[in-house]
Amino acid sequence: MDSSYVEDALTDAQRSFEREPAHKESGLDTDDDALLQLRKACRLLDAARFLRTQNGYYTVVIESSFIAIERSIHFYLLHATGMGSTEFVTHSDVYERGAEANLYSESLGDQFLQLWRENRSKTYYRQAVGGETQADAMLELATAVHQYILDYLSIGHECICNRG
Repeated sequence: MDSSYVEDALTDAQRSFEREPAHKESGLDTDDDALLQLRKACRLLDAARFLRTQNGYYTVVIESSFIAIERSIHFYLLHATGMGSTEFVTHSDVYERGAEANLYSESLGDQFLQLWRENRSKTYYRQAVGGETQADAMLELATAVHQYILDYLSIGHECICNRG
């Protein structure tokens, strides 16, 4: 079987990241690393809301919601704690560091981590199939976390949710 078309596509994808994009995503044009994370969360939430109105897409909504939660918390960590943008943060680190930074209790951080460990990998690796109830609950949770952080920091004016 000839895989040359895959190799060509891989080469094209690699090269695309070596060049400055001609058309950048709306709303993400900031030099502030923290603000970039917040706005990425906004875009993920907007995409999840849009896909939720389509016929299903439950797994994508669940995945986007988990990532939006992490981006929102990561924003807080960069903005409020002095954490450097070059510090690598794993999925579990985000939840743990959020508790350490007093964004929420250690108990709530443990619950976030448990939700992520027990459910994200199941839907991601297809050990379970995401459904409507899970998609709606995760989108509601991601929206609540995002709004909580905006309210906590009184920085809602920087949010680009629902602004296209």
